[in-house]
Amino acid sequence: MKLFDVYPLFDLNFIEAEGSYLWNDRNEKYLDLYGGHAVISIGHSHPTYVKMLTRQLHNIGFYSNSVRIPIQEEVAKQLGKLSGYGDYEFFMCNSGAEANENALKLASFHTNKKKVICFTKAFHGRTAAAVAATDNKKIIAPINETDNFIFLPFNEIEVLEDAFKNNEIAAVIIEGIQGVGGVQIPTTPFLQKIRTLCDRYRALLILDEIQSGYGRTGKFFAHQHANIKADIITVAKGMGNGFPVGGVIISPEIEAKHGLLGTTFGGNYLACAASKAVLEVMESEKLMANAKEMGDYLYQQLKEDEIIKEIRYQGLMFGIELKMPCVPFRNQLLQDFRILTGNASCPNTLRILPALNISKKELDVFISAFKTVSKLNIKKNEQILFC
Repeated sequence: MKLFDVYPLFDLNFIEAEGSYLWNDRNEKYLDLYGGHAVISIGHSHPTYVKMLTRQLHNIGFYSNSVRIPIQEEVAKQLGKLSGYGDYEFFMCNSGAEANENALKLASFHTNKKKVICFTKAFHGRTAAAVAATDNKKIIAPINETDNFIFLPFNEIEVLEDAFKNNEIAAVIIEGIQGVGGVQIPTTPFLQKIRTLCDRYRALLILDEIQSGYGRTGKFFAHQHANIKADIITVAKGMGNGFPVGGVIISPEIEAKHGLLGTTFGGNYLACAASKAVLEVMESEKLMANAKEMGDYLYQQLKEDEIIKEIRYQGLMFGIELKMPCVPFRNQLLQDFRILTGNASCPNTLRILPALNISKKELDVFISAFKTVSKLNIKKNEQILFC
């Protein structure tokens, strides 16, 4: 048997990692500024993380949700405290897509409606309802096609009210910041208008904070920059620092009933140990403050570079839109400087999603490499870039 070939792969085999660095099977050192799609939140192999997971594995690794698992309650309490959503309830699952599936289902159960507003360039996952709410026809199979999802232009307030007036809306689902879409940031008036309309028409506001949450933007959730509260929040990626885990944060207005949701592996002991470690490190090392400080520092160092058309960022979530395609620029950073970065659905956008405890020293390595690659490409493509 061979692997199902769905991933375009770099020819890299990493065998060790620590902090913001990885080493391959040739003992070559790479700087990680992407964290496997914003998953590595507290750095690779953080000692607190390793210690807590190892200790938990020695005790008990798994039993199902048919018994009490007190560590789930510990994670929920800690998460409520750090996020500012202490009066909400928490359901643990295994991934971001699963979190969004459960969020959409809950919204439909609660409102007894089925139409959902979503937005252009959105990405919410690859499973049934999550992919139907994703703006990428290439990954939507015929079985996923439905008229229950209404796509509206992102950041355009004018069209929102008509969609509510003309449809029975169960929910609006929106990313705190669009990640795959190229780090597109919703404006404060846009988010506030959605909140107002959801209240007026008795719809639920689902904030997909799978990539933009867990301190990445300098606040626990990106939508908190707009001073709004969501009815449902979905989390994953940075929540487990690499361990597969996801969750749904649920308003107390939504009633829980036995059998309403369910999962075999969600909230298992190891997932909880990983989640608890992340929250403890975030709090003790003040990683939200570091994300803001390091993000502002990176922006200041790069903002005048001639090859950059625009920088979209909050904290350590960066979309650097270049005046040239991202792929050759990204490949040059990887091949010549051993720096891992990401791309986006926008072909010119370079995505930077480092660990939240990254330092200026590590960012300076990237800044120096970026400026070198920039100069080389400006010299090579000057007539094209600046004509």
